[in-house]
Amino acid sequence: MKFLLYCVVAVLGLSSCNFDKKSFKSTGIAVTGKIGEILVVCDQDIWDSRFKECLDTNLTQFIMQYFPDVATFELIHKTPNHFTQGVKRYRNTMFINIDPTLKGDIGKIEKRVGVWAADQLVIDITARDFDQLEKTCSAGLKSVHQEFDTFEWKRIKKYYAESENRYISDKVIKNFGIDFQLPDGARLVTTRANFYRIEFPSAARPIEFVGAGTQDPGTITSGILVYQYDYKDSSQFSLEKLLRDRDTMLRFNVPSDYEGMYMGTQYNKIVYPEIDPTTNEDGTLSAVEMKGMFVFVGLGKHGTGGAFWAYHFIHPKSQKMICVSGYVDAPSTASWTQPLREVQAILKSVVIK
Repeated sequence: MKFLLYCVVAVLGLSSCNFDKKSFKSTGIAVTGKIGEILVVCDQDIWDSRFKECLDTNLTQFIMQYFPDVATFELIHKTPNHFTQGVKRYRNTMFINIDPTLKGDIGKIEKRVGVWAADQLVIDITARDFDQLEKTCSAGLKSVHQEFDTFEWKRIKKYYAESENRYISDKVIKNFGIDFQLPDGARLVTTRANFYRIEFPSAARPIEFVGAGTQDPGTITSGILVYQYDYKDSSQFSLEKLLRDRDTMLRFNVPSDYEGMYMGTQYNKIVYPEIDPTTNEDGTLSAVEMKGMFVFVGLGKHGTGGAFWAYHFIHPKSQKMICVSGYVDAPSTASWTQPLREVQAILKSVVIK
């Protein structure tokens, strides 16, 4: 499928953006490349110019509140000649072209879907000269980032839907009145009246030791916590009360491997949890999103920890406050981008049943 996004660059910046849909047949072949990568195809002189800073600023953003910082995307580069001689199925691909014959005062940004592989997103940016290219990208790259960002979690959600885990889903529906997509191999490790803990299959992703030229598999553990409690009034959606209720639930339901310790919340000002309004994929569910860091606490000390990403909402039928919270426990030397994207896809898939 093919879309055109015309970004009109006026003297004061972006004046309009509109999508013009056109059909484009997908090949059905699977995409390649890593989750969290954008392949930029352009001439070397463009890549080496000050324009690269504009790309980094707009496309390499961060999934806050985490430490170390988790980038939404990492940019990799190929020249047009290199690209035509290799694999073209990169999941996120962007072409940047200078075309002196381009008419008009504005550059052009084109979106194509399923070009060389199913669910591949390709963005074409064309400008008459370098100055017009900079203006076009300064005005339109935020929208381009949003397109890549949305496609990233939608691919994962689609994959999970194709290999759905109905055994666990049916139990979640019966107990909480909600449903969401889960990865194949997920297992239910805690089932209580108001609390479920679902673990995902452990992932071993290579960690490269800088300067050593060696790699070691880094075990990444992740999963979903689902809990509910009585809803009384809207003040329960304040950050203070959401954290208080979260810490209470975790204290009694998520013990550490070390007796006497349990999952808690990190309150360091660098990673202090933040909340924002959000919705599920189709907008049928409004929620309060919270991002932060967890740590295992107890016995007067702190243990290992990681990142969490949660949705809080009122169930319209049970009138319970429900929290669906993903967690990722990974070495700091491993990339957290993919496991956090997996959590994001699951949160976006939440629906009321």
